[in-house]
Amino acid sequence: MSEDKTKAEGPVVIKKYANRRLYNTQTSSYVTLDHLAAMVKEGTEFEVQDARTGDDITRSVLTQIIFEEEAKGQNLLPIKFLRQLIRFYGDSLQAFVPGYLDLSMDSFTKNQGQMRDRIAEALGGGNNMVENLTRQNLMMFEKAMQMFTPFVPGATRPREEEAAETKTKSQSSEVSDLKEEMEAMRRQLAELSQR
Repeated sequence: MSEDKTKAEGPVVIKKYANRRLYNTQTSSYVTLDHLAAMVKEGTEFEVQDARTGDDITRSVLTQIIFEEEAKGQNLLPIKFLRQLIRFYGDSLQAFVPGYLDLSMDSFTKNQGQMRDRIAEALGGGNNMVENLTRQNLMMFEKAMQMFTPFVPGATRPREEEAAETKTKSQSSEVSDLKEEMEAMRRQLAELSQR
């Protein structure tokens, strides 16, 4: 069924039974927490109801999905944030926290595309950066190989000395270019973290 139809009809109803099984009433099939996580990522709205009482238990099931994801090692919630969140339970500001978190996540979601573009741009300049690093590594390798070449008196010609001098200047220029690129990336990341 298309997402537009789902939105027009309202949220998909998921029934949770005493044996902890979840039943999708729209598809007439049992689902898992992974299925529900996929539905969230697809933008499909759903409501989880206790099959016996009809109570809305969506919040606890979504919390369970987050718990499962965290247990898999996908640590999205920093410990400091979790501690601060727990401190708000029973606090006089508790009523304001959900609205604040909703607004923050909405803002983050809206800026998500811009953040991805900026990170890609910062690291996307990576093609040139990778080429420069590769070139620099090759030059260092060539220099190291020249150091291990046995010294032959009178074998060094002026052209080779000029080539070595040009190479050194080129390396110096490339290193300064890399430093400038790294500084630009650092500034962009700092801007992103301040938003």
